[in-house]
Parts: sequence; structure tokens; C-alpha cells
Amino acid sequence: MVLEASNIHKAFGQLQILKGVNVAVPRGEIVSIVGKSGAGKSTLLHILGTLDQADQGEVTINKTLVRKLGMRQLAAFRNQHIGFVFQFHHLLPEFTALENVCIPGFIQKKPEIAVKRRAAELLEYLGLSDRLQHKPGELSGGEQQRVAVARALINQPDVIFADEPTGNLDSAASQDLHRLIRRLRDEYRQTFVIVTHNKELADLSDRCLEMRDGLLV
Repeated sequence: MVLEASNIHKAFGQLQILKGVNVAVPRGEIVSIVGKSGAGKSTLLHILGTLDQADQGEVTINKTLVRKLGMRQLAAFRNQHIGFVFQFHHLLPEFTALENVCIPGFIQKKPEIAVKRRAAELLEYLGLSDRLQHKPGELSGGEQQRVAVARALINQPDVIFADEPTGNLDSAASQDLHRLIRRLRDEYRQTFVIVTHNKELADLSDRCLEMRDGLLV
């Protein structure tokens, strides 16, 4: 399993959000998590992606128990093993598409030439070869999201966590992203864990889990 979580609990004050969540995801699987707003889907995703800590329970990614990592170790582990795609692309507006994609590779201190080459290859693979030098404000919403996907892929992560990745896209761009996720799974065995309200995106997943009453069902 590339991702395993057991007995995940999380509360905010007296409000118990997660009540003992268990989930295991093998490499190359697309898993969608659905449920009503406020059910705790994004909270769980942030815990699985090491952006937040559970009150109780364990998360293991690529056989590493993340609880045992110090802050610096965790940041380095996250950079190397995890990719993120959010509803709002979080691209840096002053940088080009190519530069935005390169940033995680530079943080990992990989050689600049190699990082730029891989970034260009990813953007070309995602149909953006003529957008490398465009800044986010010069790109459509769908193009920005594909840049965000390329950024998530740059360090060849074990798993990509996506939080409402189509939430800010029109239907055509959403369908393009759906096809892209399937293509990445089929061609690269890329693992995805996706929180979504989009029924089409959930339906294309290998497994769809519903968050209900603090548990996955």
C-alpha cells in the first residue's frame, strides 16, 4: 500500500469531525472521497497529506510513519513523496508556468537544468508546450489547473492529493482534467486521492468512499 491510515480522530473544540477513519490505498489507484459539506472530507485529506495532524491515529506513506518525522524531515518528505492540487491553483502570479512547475524541484535542490527539462516535458505532456513562458494571469482556468498538476508531478510523488480540483473549472475544463487523471493513472500508475462534489469525477474513480458521521463508508 502506498498510503495507509488507521483510527484517525480529529476534533475542533467539542466538535468531533473524524471518529476513527481507516483507509488504505494501493499504488496506481484513483480514490474519490465524497460527502456533504462540513462532513470532514478536506480535514481528512489534509491529515493524509501531512498538512495537518490527527488527534489520534497513524498515517503511513510509502512505508514511512509520518508521526515519527520532525518538522524539517516532514517538510522534506512531503516535497519528495506527495503532490497537491487544490481548487484554487495557488500558482505564484509573478512566475511563468515553467517557473511555477520548477519550484518543488528547486526546493529539493535538484540540478536546475534537469528540473527545467522535466518541467518542460510535463507541460508538453499536458498540452501546454506553447504556454511555458506565460504567467498565470495569461492562462485560462483549465490551463492553470494543468500547470498545478504538472507542479504536483515534478518530483514524481507517491501520491497526489486533490481537494475539489474541478471546483473552479467550467464543464469542458473539468472533463479535460478527468481525462488527464485517468491518463496519468494508466500511463504512470500515479495514485490519486480526491475530495470532490463532482459526480462525474467521483464516478471515474476506481473507488468512491463517502464521508458520513465522521467515518468513511
